[in-house]
Amino acid sequence: MQWETLSSEYLVRAPWAVLRKDVCRMPNGHIVPEYYVLEYPDWVNMVALTADNRFILVRQYRHGVKQNVLEIPGGVIDPGEDAVEAARRELLEETGYRFDIIEEISTLFPNPATSDNKTTTYLLTGGVKVQEQQLDDQEEIEVVLASPPELKQLLLDNQFGQALHTAALFYALVKLDLLA
Repeated sequence: MQWETLSSEYLVRAPWAVLRKDVCRMPNGHIVPEYYVLEYPDWVNMVALTADNRFILVRQYRHGVKQNVLEIPGGVIDPGEDAVEAARRELLEETGYRFDIIEEISTLFPNPATSDNKTTTYLLTGGVKVQEQQLDDQEEIEVVLASPPELKQLLLDNQFGQALHTAALFYALVKLDLLA
């Protein structure tokens, strides 16, 4: 059922937006003259628990929706960087917490219809604050700590604006046997 790509043309090439137009042939022979794909680097998301059993969340402004959004920490895997290294680096930069215990709990495609990247989610436990945040110029991040019951209530109250983060929290709660 795979489509054959007959040609590709890049319409936009910018640091955070790459848009490609493909011409494709479907298995039944039908030609799709314009199929648009957004190319993104792969991402990591982290469900992180401190040594005193609190979930580390972040709140930040997201210009796409023009709102402050409650999320889990996450970010882009840099070229040549291992996903586990990226997870540890992003957590340290965004929250100041360091973790020794890390486990992959899911790999998801953000939007497989129109984008080409994947998101790997890690569960990290035993985190200890070792430094202040080291944010990029375009980041303003508030760290929010939540107990397991508080986290579940935030989920029930629909407080997370990012679908991949909600899915990651589901996987983590199942893994931690906290879903009930």
